[in-house]
Amino acid sequence: MRSRLSASIALCVLMCWAGVQAMDYPMTLAAAAQVTKGATTVTTTFNIHVDRVMNETLRTRVTDALKFGGYPKFLPALRLLPVIGTIALEARSVEVRYAREEPHEKGTRLVLIADHPLFYLGEAGKPRAGYELTMVELILDAKGMGTGTMTGAARVKPTPDGGVAIDVFEEAPVQLTVRRLPEK
Repeated sequence: MRSRLSASIALCVLMCWAGVQAMDYPMTLAAAAQVTKGATTVTTTFNIHVDRVMNETLRTRVTDALKFGGYPKFLPALRLLPVIGTIALEARSVEVRYAREEPHEKGTRLVLIADHPLFYLGEAGKPRAGYELTMVELILDAKGMGTGTMTGAARVKPTPDGGVAIDVFEEAPVQLTVRRLPEK
């Protein structure tokens, strides 16, 4: 009797886990980025590497910090989390500490947050205080191809469903097209 109960619980945990994590990890994505400001359009490529999505306990810890303490409590809570990936642009990189998957009508929505800004697109001399995160939001199909946005210097706010969304950003988000690279 006890072994049947244990087996049933294990099966339920595995089924729930399979529904939560749609992508295979580790995962490396090649991203093509494009941003337009006035008459100027800039394009570049960079890599996103994610070892795994975060566990639910850690995600709840940081989203509760955001929900009940705002951005000033979220940032230190985020910086205490383990590194679970990187976003690398030329010689610069930031460490991803928040990674969450959610089902989406076109596949999987993947939200990544790094605890430091990767770049600023604002005017020279414009205050940068408070824009201390890099946030990437992607919609991926089953093969790891998709589109999304990246904000290189952002603040965040809680969403009603317990997630995280851009609150204020320095400039318009960068448009992304991504494809999964084969793991080495």
